[in-house]
Amino acid sequence: MLTKTSKDLTSQTALKLCELSIEKANELNIKINVSVTDSKGIELAFIRMDDSFIHSSQIAKDKAYTSASFGFDTDTWTQIFKSETHLEQGFSNQDRLIPFGGGLTIFENKEKVGAIGVSGGTEQEDIICAKYAIERLGLNNE
Repeated sequence: MLTKTSKDLTSQTALKLCELSIEKANELNIKINVSVTDSKGIELAFIRMDDSFIHSSQIAKDKAYTSASFGFDTDTWTQIFKSETHLEQGFSNQDRLIPFGGGLTIFENKEKVGAIGVSGGTEQEDIICAKYAIERLGLNNE
């Protein structure tokens, strides 16, 4: 076979994922930025909540990009760097690589279809918001 076919989230789905993340952020009483990309890391939707941290806008985008480009959640990098310490020097200096939680890969039927990045709460709160959105749409994170 000389070509391949890949599935990606639609822009409507990406926007809904942003909205659901914000729904959970409101429950947690935090202000977030949320970005959703297609399977290759190209942004499909972004929402910045009123009064959220400005710097978190780019972090959310980079979390989604990192997760989409590697195909695993951004907090995985913490474990990789602990077990392969020599990688931290090279990878941690890469533009747009975020090595902490809040970027999650999105799968449908075990096929990567996109990624979501949330920033503005604690690392755990960001993960909670992203997982909530993924699960509410019947997608999964693995």
